[in-house]
Amino acid sequence: MAQQTTVPLDQMAQHLFGLIDALDAEAVKGLVTNDCEEVDEISRTWRRGRAAVAGYFDEVLSTISDVHTDVGDVAIREWADTGVVTCVIDQTYRYEGKMERITAPTTLVFRRVSGDWRIALMHTVPLPEAASS
Repeated sequence: MAQQTTVPLDQMAQHLFGLIDALDAEAVKGLVTNDCEEVDEISRTWRRGRAAVAGYFDEVLSTISDVHTDVGDVAIREWADTGVVTCVIDQTYRYEGKMERITAPTTLVFRRVSGDWRIALMHTVPLPEAASS
């Protein structure tokens, strides 16, 4: 039987993006596994391994501000000590002095480590803006 975790899987996406909204790089870095992989619209490339992902979060969370994320369309699947959360984020933030807004289908793969869910994969790449008619 799988152990109970501090933050339940169905709340992990909201928890993660709440930490990002708060620009809490230390807490976000505490959620990643040693072999975590991450890609997003700012990096536009894969970061692989704890050191690369942690360094990236230090960098990006120190260069953005005014972050607000709404997490919706959440679906959760859990198999023993592995969990997958898919969702769509609507996010605004200030980057290089300019307000940005994204809508991004997002996949988070979690692995239970010592009873807590940790991020093994974070894939969030926004959709292009819809063309105006």
